[in-house]
Amino acid sequence: MDKHLDSFLDHLRLSRRASEHTLRGYSSDINRFLEFARQADGEIDRVLLRRYLVHLQKDGRAKSSVARALASLRAFFGYLMKRGIVDTDPTEGFRGPGQPTRLPKVVPEDIIMRLMEAPDRQSPVGLRDCAILETLYATGLRVSELLSLRVADVESGADEVVVTGKRDKQRVALIGSHARAAIDAYLSMGRPHLAAKNPQPPEALFLGHRGTRLVATSVRRILDKHVEHVCSTLKISPHTLRHSFATHLMDHGADLRSVQELLGHESVSTTEIYTHVSRERLKEVYDRTHPRASADADVMQR
Repeated sequence: MDKHLDSFLDHLRLSRRASEHTLRGYSSDINRFLEFARQADGEIDRVLLRRYLVHLQKDGRAKSSVARALASLRAFFGYLMKRGIVDTDPTEGFRGPGQPTRLPKVVPEDIIMRLMEAPDRQSPVGLRDCAILETLYATGLRVSELLSLRVADVESGADEVVVTGKRDKQRVALIGSHARAAIDAYLSMGRPHLAAKNPQPPEALFLGHRGTRLVATSVRRILDKHVEHVCSTLKISPHTLRHSFATHLMDHGADLRSVQELLGHESVSTTEIYTHVSRERLKEVYDRTHPRASADADVMQR
């Protein structure tokens, strides 16, 4: 079965362009189940799978972890079925544990505005940081998409850029005027200073202080530094800026299909989470501002 796991991972890597992070997750989930099956010394069937899922729950695994394990096994056995390696799929008909809907974390607009002003625009690194923050918030790009940008992609001064997202799917991301100005300032006064430190600087738009290509962990550190300057108790990730981008669009009247297109979601159902976020925020505003929205407000007026 181990050799089939290797071919399954190769399939995900080559045919579905799965990331190394995704491949490690599948490998870990499936190997854990196969080890359980070896120790059980029994046939891999629905009974064994049920025992395994119960084992995970008793082991204190979160519902999300159990659901992910089942999804990994479903994909694996579906692959084996299509190739005639197994006759039955033990995951067929199994439903994962129910999970409450987790709303994405969103940064309030006033904090976003302060965050955009945090970098020092008098230094090359500060100009780079400003361009990174403005671009993330203006476009809703994933970090991997941000880091794949080249100078040639943005140097024309256009208000849009073609980005390559998951599974090599391309989409057009829009660049707002503030992000455009930040990118232009970085290209003219920031990036040349950083690129000069490397005899052969890469084509990548965003460079580190040694003139080499930035990596995802560097972007996280950059964001952490400026968030700390704005609000020491606030903890956000680059992906939180993507959530904030989508939610703020919805708050200001953007339609669901447009937000789906801008985010690069394959299914509109993935984007629908932001309608729930906007509704929750609307309720908060209502409760806070309407004079008769809460019992406390009613008592205060008497």
